[in-house]
Amino acid sequence: MNQEEQWLLPDGVEEVLPERARAIEQLRRRALDLYRSWGYELVFPPLIEFLESLLNGAGRDLERDTFKITDQLSGRLMGVRADMTPQVARIDAHGLRRNGPTRLCYCSTALRAKPAQAGGTRLPYQLGVELFGHAGADSDLEVVLLLLDTLALAGAGDRVVLDLGHVGIFRAVLGACDLSAADQSTLEDIYLRKARTELDRFLAERALPANATRALAALPFLDGDGAVFPQARELLAAFPAATEALAELERLVAVLEAGGARVHLDLGELRGYHYHTGCVFAAYLPGDSEPLAKGGRYDHIGEVFGRARPATGFSADLKKLASLTPAPRGAGILARGGLDDPDFRERVAQLRAQGERVLLALDGADNDPAELGCDRELVVADGGWTLQPISS
Repeated sequence: MNQEEQWLLPDGVEEVLPERARAIEQLRRRALDLYRSWGYELVFPPLIEFLESLLNGAGRDLERDTFKITDQLSGRLMGVRADMTPQVARIDAHGLRRNGPTRLCYCSTALRAKPAQAGGTRLPYQLGVELFGHAGADSDLEVVLLLLDTLALAGAGDRVVLDLGHVGIFRAVLGACDLSAADQSTLEDIYLRKARTELDRFLAERALPANATRALAALPFLDGDGAVFPQARELLAAFPAATEALAELERLVAVLEAGGARVHLDLGELRGYHYHTGCVFAAYLPGDSEPLAKGGRYDHIGEVFGRARPATGFSADLKKLASLTPAPRGAGILARGGLDDPDFRERVAQLRAQGERVLLALDGADNDPAELGCDRELVVADGGWTLQPISS
């Protein structure tokens, strides 16, 4: 290995340099303050856990994404978290054990065995909220509105398109069909790929109820704005649970659009089908194939921890959110004085207490203001310590 190769990082693993790190940290603080104002409490799940605990319940879907290590103390297998949502569900169900709605938020690094997309990161800085203990549409709406506030905070503005679906629609229609587990898995895969020709062939080869066949054939392609609702109501009239799910979506869309949100409906959306149980959503910027954030309802996640609490929430990669706006330019004060001067130390302390970034000009060093990110300097003038702009 040559010297240059010694400093290479693994694919999908990156270091964050000062300007971007500052932007990420500033957004983290503002986002957590926002969540606190909505009543969400901050938790810190552990970075590593015994594998059987980490991959319990809904976490099993993360097994292929989880790095596994051997605990040197116990000899048992441990995993590094790939997603914090199952851990937060355990905190609600087992650690807190509250009866009423519980609002929790989190922000920390996760580790994935492979990136979500080619060229993506394996070290997402996961930011998210979870609302436990309420099964109604009000909690779904709260979480979606908080997601939109988060994206506005990050600088996404009115560019965001919110993609909305409801896995309960597909579940309701599927419940009227006598399909084997293998056939269900095949159908889910076809839906995820929206493969129309394969879907038509799949349905033609099976003797399903006529109304279910019509619904299954149409659902993956029922997308767009609120104009899809009348057609969907007619198509799903024979499936009460599906029409209930549709009504939930209609209410969400009405409130969101009244607030100026841009909404796109996808009634055949099955993202996270085995994980989610109701409304699912993802936020995109036009032209992007990967969402800025995603979430939905997952009411069975707490069963394995002894409490099947209803739940809804969202998560995002804070590093991606922080990249939506340019990193702030360096602004600081280069203080040209000596620490043996009490007046100088007092003036520097005053400036720092006011929120200024003050760097000391070190004797004998190359104190280049541009490299240090300083646009002003503290110098002796008119018998005292004075701030002056630094000429470019």
